Amino acid sequence: MSYPKDMADLTHGDDAAAVNALRSAVMRLSRRLKHQRVDESLSPTEMSVLGTLARCGTATPGELARKEHVQPPSMTRIVALLEAKGLVRLEPHPEDRRQKVVTQTDKAEAMLEESRRKRNAFLAGLVEALDEDEWAKVREAAPVLEKLAQL
Repeated sequence: MSYPKDMADLTHGDDAAAVNALRSAVMRLSRRLKHQRVDESLSPTEMSVLGTLARCGTATPGELARKEHVQPPSMTRIVALLEAKGLVRLEPHPEDRRQKVVTQTDKAEAMLEESRRKRNAFLAGLVEALDEDEWAKVREAAPVLEKLAQL
């Protein structure tokens, strides 16, 4: 990663402490959110694949593997598990008959919506402990955190 010349080295001093605190807080909050699951039979990876399909639409198993940073054979197994649970279906690729595309089912969409509702309610409960100034800072930080998540 390269930084502009005026950007401090984020691995030393006060910036390093801030980076460490950010990492720690994001990981702990993420872990707590992962426990707010609707369907305990799905692994975090399976939930992540369903979330990717919800955000990006249909995709080939290879595209999903790249987006999820797993090997294609692993994604093939994950897709097969999700298909067996009725959460995705495989359809012919519109342009390449050798491939299939993965599409989420209505059942998956309903489950994801319920999961979002539960996790949002959990976060809303946590937010109630913040004062107005802290909540304003979190609202302002959300787009920046989203940008970090996309990099």
